[in-house]
Amino acid sequence: MEIVFNGPEDGPLFVFSHGAGAPLTSDFMEQVAVGLANKGIRVARFNYNYMQQRVETGSRRPPERAPKLLAQFDELIKQLNQPMVIGGKSMGGRMASLLVADPEFSQAHQLIKGVACVGYPFHPQGKPEKLRTEHLPDIKVPLLMVQGDRDKLGSREEVDSYGLPESIQWCWLEDGDHDLKPRVKSGFKHQQHIETAIVSLYQFIMLNQ
Repeated sequence: MEIVFNGPEDGPLFVFSHGAGAPLTSDFMEQVAVGLANKGIRVARFNYNYMQQRVETGSRRPPERAPKLLAQFDELIKQLNQPMVIGGKSMGGRMASLLVADPEFSQAHQLIKGVACVGYPFHPQGKPEKLRTEHLPDIKVPLLMVQGDRDKLGSREEVDSYGLPESIQWCWLEDGDHDLKPRVKSGFKHQQHIETAIVSLYQFIMLNQ
């Protein structure tokens, strides 16, 4: 599995996993990785197998099922074999959270110091009844959620009603959507929210290295 690194070799390690529809080279992934690298974080990015095949062939392959994605994530963690914070954008953050909640991956758990999710998909779009929160109380390491408060996969109003563990740390971005993008009328800029997210991730990684 190919790994793309940013940042100093001796920096605290953050493994940053892409979302369902865009590879490790997407603008969002690139901006966050470079932003963290500029603050001294060692960021590792990778493509899941389905995404790598999509990049190489141009075929619109859907994501594999969670067990396969988790096995690939686990393989990468063992390959890196050092203390790290793991996380990701949307689906990637969800996979990171599932991995630390699943006792099957106990060997990897020994290396993982925290989980940071950006735009966590609390439910599929248009299906607010299909919650993806059941495993969150089983997470024993620190957990950060960086979210736009009008995310269609879980708005702040929706999330506040879920009764999630109080231990979860939050960075809510005003008027942000699933990609943290605010509307023009909000007075905020997308770049501003991305930079706020980078600072929040940096502080979390430094606290949990």
